[in-house]
Amino acid sequence: MENELIEETEEQTSIQDSANETLTSILEAILFAASDPITLKQFQHAIPKTNIRDIRKALTKLQYEYQEMDRSFHLIEIAKGFQICSKPEYSDWIRKFYIQQVRVTLSPSALETLAIVAYKQPVTRSDVSNIRGVNSDSVINALVEKDLVCVSGRKEGAGRSLLFSTTDTFLQQFGLKDRSELPSLEEIEQLLPNSNSIESINAVQEELD
Repeated sequence: MENELIEETEEQTSIQDSANETLTSILEAILFAASDPITLKQFQHAIPKTNIRDIRKALTKLQYEYQEMDRSFHLIEIAKGFQICSKPEYSDWIRKFYIQQVRVTLSPSALETLAIVAYKQPVTRSDVSNIRGVNSDSVINALVEKDLVCVSGRKEGAGRSLLFSTTDTFLQQFGLKDRSELPSLEEIEQLLPNSNSIESINAVQEELD
């Protein structure tokens, strides 16, 4: 009888351990699929038969496992939720990756225009065209379509020209926290393949100074 009770207890423990492993894997899959922090309530909504306590316990286990494995990412609690994020020491590499992604998807003229908007924002179409020396309307429209540039207001005075600024998508693409972390002229130079482009950016910088 005693042996039967021991076997039953061990079986129940094994089932519980298996259930915990399954929950941890489910939470991990959701975390990797999501782009924003996930709250405990959102996890519970996705897994309705699980209580908050078990979810938090599984998340704590994940945090410990990532720490023990010394991975390049960790699980953090942020904005009332949980999110898998890269560790700070890899930020420079990630930023370089994002910059390369922009280089692949944008033409030299688009990169040049984007840099001008970034350094002189808010800026009008005519301001950009004057700095570049060519009409830039179509390039600005393309940047707006890519959500890298947006209309941020109108210029005071006659004409009330539209003003353009960079977007949060721009910050994300370049791996920037805010506009104060704009790429240096040296980084922009790596993206722009001709000297005329750099002269344009330098002209913007001189105006700002």
